[in-house]
Amino acid sequence: MAIGLRVGPIFYKIGTGSLLHSFFSNIAYHLEDHKWGSKYPFLMKELYQGELSLANLSKVKEELNEIRAAFKGYAPDRVIWDIDDLKQAPPWGTHIAETITSLSNYFVTSDGKQFFDVFDQALQAGIEIRKPIKLQSL
Repeated sequence: MAIGLRVGPIFYKIGTGSLLHSFFSNIAYHLEDHKWGSKYPFLMKELYQGELSLANLSKVKEELNEIRAAFKGYAPDRVIWDIDDLKQAPPWGTHIAETITSLSNYFVTSDGKQFFDVFDQALQAGIEIRKPIKLQSL
């Protein structure tokens, strides 16, 4: 089942729920000292729970910019699949494209777009049309 970001009538496809969970797991594991939402509460707590309020869109934009910059310091082999089960590995194992150079460009949507770019587009749309962002399964 696919999951994505809904902003009013616009849907931004991400991919599987497990891939999205891995993205959030890496943030908590590498950047929040294993404490989910301790450094990036609006992204990790509010959006991950299903809906990001209009009032916090700009804050999440800032959080994601900081996360993207920090992820540049983590090689692709540092990826974790699930913070609750560190023995799990991505379904593709270590077979990744040569263009993936860090965790900042590791996460790609099911249609080949960078996670950070899709999140940024959704946040910008939410700001422009004044709508919250919802996590939604298709």
